[in-house]
Amino acid sequence: MRKLQLSIALAALIGVLPGVSSAKGCLKGAAVGGVVGHVAAHHAVLGAAAGCVIGHHRAQVRERQATPAAPQSVAKPAVPGGAPST
Repeated sequence: MRKLQLSIALAALIGVLPGVSSAKGCLKGAAVGGVVGHVAAHHAVLGAAAGCVIGHHRAQVRERQATPAAPQSVAKPAVPGGAPST
């Protein structure tokens, strides 16, 4: 009973935090990790936590790859005296 109450309290706390509850990839990763953890060794909660972390990381990597980096302009160094040498 105590484990159930702790799980509900933890889920409510995570749901209130804006950064954690809207983490991209976390829900899908947690679902997959929970199932794998349950099937592998009856550690569904541990699998869900690990899946959330991995899913969030993979979503960030995909997002970084999808948005190309802005090219930085290369400025030529100024010539002393103000006039270009020819």
